[in-house]
Amino acid sequence: MFAADRASRGLGIELLEQGAGTAVLRMTVTGSMVNGHGIAHGGYVFLLADTAFACACNSHGPVTVAAGADISFVAPAREGDVLVARAEERTRYGRSGLYDVTVLRGDDVVAEFRGRSRTIHSTRSEEPA
Repeated sequence: MFAADRASRGLGIELLEQGAGTAVLRMTVTGSMVNGHGIAHGGYVFLLADTAFACACNSHGPVTVAAGADISFVAPAREGDVLVARAEERTRYGRSGLYDVTVLRGDDVVAEFRGRSRTIHSTRSEEPA
């Protein structure tokens, strides 16, 4: 799935690790990601966390999409910061799941994200090209 994610890959996001219900991704904050306050725009931090969530919840095979997500911004990130998003499955029940993602700058927490997933009844081969 990540190989086909042009939006995330176009921003330089790298998939470092993926396992059953887990994923670790990395992104460097560039000058074009900085807002008027001189810090990383929250949308880019959210996108990194959301991409880690997507990789983790799709690791089981069936096509899985976001049903919703929340993020808490804990500390600012700045241009040049290397952010790492670590996603972990908390539980799956029926076609739904809960995933937590921590976005880190080194050992410092930048954001905490919780995603809610939903498995849909299609396969990747049925999706439009």
